[in-house]
Amino acid sequence: MRNVFLFLKRYSVFIVFLVLQGLALSMLFSYNRFHQTTYGMFSNEVAGKLNKRVNKVESFFTLRDQNQALRKQNAALLSYLPSGSFIPDTSFLFVADTLAIDSLKSYRQYQYLDAKIISNSVFLQQNIMVLHRGSAQGIVPNMSVVGTDGLIGTVLGVSENMSVVMSLLHRQSKVIAVLKKGSGLGEVSWDGKDPRYLLLSKIPKTIVVKKGDTVVSSPYSDKFPPGLPIGYVEKIDQDQETNTYKLTIRTAVDFYTVQHAFIVKNLLQEEIDQLKSTVIKE
Repeated sequence: MRNVFLFLKRYSVFIVFLVLQGLALSMLFSYNRFHQTTYGMFSNEVAGKLNKRVNKVESFFTLRDQNQALRKQNAALLSYLPSGSFIPDTSFLFVADTLAIDSLKSYRQYQYLDAKIISNSVFLQQNIMVLHRGSAQGIVPNMSVVGTDGLIGTVLGVSENMSVVMSLLHRQSKVIAVLKKGSGLGEVSWDGKDPRYLLLSKIPKTIVVKKGDTVVSSPYSDKFPPGLPIGYVEKIDQDQETNTYKLTIRTAVDFYTVQHAFIVKNLLQEEIDQLKSTVIKE
């Protein structure tokens, strides 16, 4: 302790100078528009370079986890290949008729494009991500973004090779969701507090909810593929004003460490938009 006081005494003038200098610079950049703009441009450039270097280091130390997640994703995708399906011969259950019966056809609605996350914030009130995909790769605003573990957010804007994404950790983010067990339509939002948790509101009290239940994207959305994990019920509260449940859910995606994402294109979106515009005009 004595050494600390001696140090403060010896460098007291220099410490006071640093404090006053910091105060002067703070006032300069706070009340002078030119200096504020210059400082903003300089800080953004430095932050961008720093994020790029930090991202490289984080990518190296999370290679094992990312490879494991990618293997799980590949396994899930391979399960949908025709070679992975088995159709039993049940023709003996039917009697031939003269009427022709059309076979069922399936159409692919969503197309996934992998993307690298080069910048991500979690401690702000309006958190965004920057992905290394843009208009040159066919990305447009309002596309959904998902990860190997679940839903991430929505594309806000694009440049030629970059996309800005509004993550679920954004005060303006609203996602319609349901409980995976089949009911309980509600709205997922973020209260701006803990990046590990989201809020699911407007769940009717007639629905049986238990801790650990999975919350997924709604099948009624034309933006997000249905059934994508959003989070898991951590706490159950009652909203006295609306007489509904207000659930705290733990995010399915770890926004602290997520490195890769998939941008989702709805191949039927143009047709849906045209139909909506026709109905509205009428």
